[in-house]
Amino acid sequence: LPISSTFSNLPELLFLSTSLPLQYKAALLGRTVKMGAIHGEELNKSGKTLGREEKILVLVILRPLSEKELSNNEVTDWECINESTVLYRNSLQERFGLPTAYSYELDRVFSGDCTTKQVYEEGTKEIALSVVSGINSSVFAYGQTSSGKTYTMRGITEYTVADIYDYIQRHEERAFVLKFSAMEIYNENVRDLLSSDNTSLRILDDPEKGTIVEKLTEETVMDWNHLKKLMSICEGNI
Repeated sequence: LPISSTFSNLPELLFLSTSLPLQYKAALLGRTVKMGAIHGEELNKSGKTLGREEKILVLVILRPLSEKELSNNEVTDWECINESTVLYRNSLQERFGLPTAYSYELDRVFSGDCTTKQVYEEGTKEIALSVVSGINSSVFAYGQTSSGKTYTMRGITEYTVADIYDYIQRHEERAFVLKFSAMEIYNENVRDLLSSDNTSLRILDDPEKGTIVEKLTEETVMDWNHLKKLMSICEGNI
C-alpha cells in the first residue's frame, strides 16, 4: 500500500481461511490491478499452489480516529466506498505530483462505526462455526500497533465460543471436545503461552495431522469460564 501520512489510520486486515472441496480454487484476494497484485487464476497457472486448495477471504476494518487524533485535527486517509471497496487518499503525495487516490477491492469492508458484533455476524461467523461440521478454519488479524487487532479478535473469540456452546447444547446427540492451545511466534522463536517455560518449540510436519508444534500445551476446555481463565494465563505470559 502507498505510504500514509497518518500511519495510525492504516486499516486492520482480517483474514479467514477454510479448507473447502477441490472445486474451489485457491484465491489471493485483497487485490488491486493498479498495484500489480497476482490474481488467484494467475497463481494457479504458474503452478505454485502447494498442498490442499483453500479459499482465503480478506476483510478490512477501518479504525475510527481516536480522541487524541481528533483533538489534533487529524483526518483519516481511508474511506469505505461500499461493502467491498476501500478508497485511500493522501494529500501529502499530491504535493509531489503523485497519484493521490487508490481503490482496493476485497471480500468485505467495514467502516469505522461498525461494531465487532456486526463484523462477526457478517464476516467471520460462517467460517468460525464451520469447525462443528469438521472443516478446518482459521481467523487471524493483521495490522500495525494500535490498529485494533486485540480489540477485534477478543470480541470475535467471545462471540464464536458462545455460538459453539449454543450449538453443542442444541445437538446433545453428538459428542464434542473443545481443546485450546496458544503460542507466540516472535523472531522465529515459538513460545508456549500456557507455560512459563520460555524454551523455543519446534515446528514439525506430521504425516497425519499436518503442521504441528512439538510439546505445545493443549488444554481441554470445560466451559466458557475455563476458557477465559486460559486466555488470561496467555495474556500474562505475553
